[in-house]
Amino acid sequence: MTDTIDAVEKALTSDQKEMFDARVAREGARLKRDIRNGQFDSDHVAVGLELEAYMIDSNTQLATAPKTVFELDGCSPELGVHNVELHTTPDAIGTESGDDGRGFRRQASELHHIHDSISAHIDDTDGTLICDSLWTIPPESGTDTYLRAGTTERDIFFAENVRPIPRYLALNEVIRDENGGTIKLGLPGFDTAPSMLVESLATSIQPHLQIPDPCDAAAYLNTAVRTMGPLLSLTANSPFLPADCYSGVSAEVATDRLARTPHEIRIPIFERAVDTGVEKCRVPADADDIFEIIDRIVTDPTLVASSTLETPVPTADAEPCDLSAFPTKRGTYWRWVRPVFCGQTPRDGSEATAVPTDHTNHTDHASVRVEYRPLPTQPTIRDTIGVQAVVAGVLYGAVTTDHPIEALSWDDAEKSFYAAVADGPTATLAWVDDDGTYQTNQDAIYDDLFSLARRGLSALNVSNETIEWALTPIESRRDGPYQTPSEWKRNHVEQALSAGTPLPAAITQMQKTYIEYAKQEIPFTEWS
Repeated sequence: MTDTIDAVEKALTSDQKEMFDARVAREGARLKRDIRNGQFDSDHVAVGLELEAYMIDSNTQLATAPKTVFELDGCSPELGVHNVELHTTPDAIGTESGDDGRGFRRQASELHHIHDSISAHIDDTDGTLICDSLWTIPPESGTDTYLRAGTTERDIFFAENVRPIPRYLALNEVIRDENGGTIKLGLPGFDTAPSMLVESLATSIQPHLQIPDPCDAAAYLNTAVRTMGPLLSLTANSPFLPADCYSGVSAEVATDRLARTPHEIRIPIFERAVDTGVEKCRVPADADDIFEIIDRIVTDPTLVASSTLETPVPTADAEPCDLSAFPTKRGTYWRWVRPVFCGQTPRDGSEATAVPTDHTNHTDHASVRVEYRPLPTQPTIRDTIGVQAVVAGVLYGAVTTDHPIEALSWDDAEKSFYAAVADGPTATLAWVDDDGTYQTNQDAIYDDLFSLARRGLSALNVSNETIEWALTPIESRRDGPYQTPSEWKRNHVEQALSAGTPLPAAITQMQKTYIEYAKQEIPFTEWS
């Protein structure tokens, strides 16, 4: 513990921040130089994925993930001790890869391998890994106690249920300090929280799209902003706080809280949990080029420094991915879409299956990719790959086939996104279709969006069979009884309320049914 406290204290000192900022600026300048020199050009379009999930025990209550889980390939810790992140090896997609788009099937295969290996590893603990975007059955201690548990040592608050990683602890200290020790959430039934651990309520998926020319990154990121509303409206999955947040109040108050809770409460939880008064988490402004985006990351307010800056400053002839400070700084550039620099070399082959690989220290492939961050974790891997394919197809199609979606104003795109946060499948969305027509009609928007996704995937030489396999689980939601998991959740809870079940019990009953469907890997469109 002493070493951890020393690292946290060092990360928070003004001298360390000054050295860190200088290193970030130097690495940012070198990154821009290397991009101009073509060192970040890539032969392939590639896709990858991060999937956040959480652990439950045999009573379906929130549980701690064993530390040994993170020794498995493709598995990493996250903020909360209950959190687990699965991440895939990137797969090349496109004519140069010569595999008819089988990379999406390899992505699915690898996720299944990682999930199965975790399940086998925790089998003797009676634990289960759940793909969901916000836990609603709290641990036995209750939500408030779980979030508040902790001790203070040398004036640093150690939240009991935060992974004891110096970066997390230092971030938590800064955010608590900037908020006077109490994070203001202002949500129905959840007004304040004692630390950024509250952010671990929410989990998400982050599809990644590696692009061949880094100078196109701004176009991809600007386009991504304009797609967030419609894609979130099809995937919303977090309409409830933990069930005990609705306990101890009258039925009328509980119902009022429910009515005022957005379909994607995950979004305001994250935005407010990491807020330090400068809106670090938000929809990014449009950018003219990749160099402007790099400058934004360099000048974004620094919350904490890296505690390990003892390595020599890279020389002018250093390898392009010999970066230490800039990736750390980028990690707190909490925009709903953002760039990633360097990573693993994409797989390239005709195989339809893949197994997880060791991701440790494999970030030496000079490349640029778009990280698409606004979407919630989906119930199954099948649904997750569908979302990944929609994102990749829409972004690639929009940028490479001159679709006019970028003509949608940034203001309309932002309003569309937050409308989807509030109302999920019934949100008033905004879009510009292939004819250049401004659209608010959902049917017209989704007709054009999926047409664009198919066009983009076809341009990447993905076979028609794989395109339909990938897109159908998401596109068919439009015609199913429930367009989003959030709608399914709300409907089941409302039915229980109509039968006289108290709201906390109704949420718990619904969540147990969700868990059973998710454990069986039943695609969402087949849920009843």
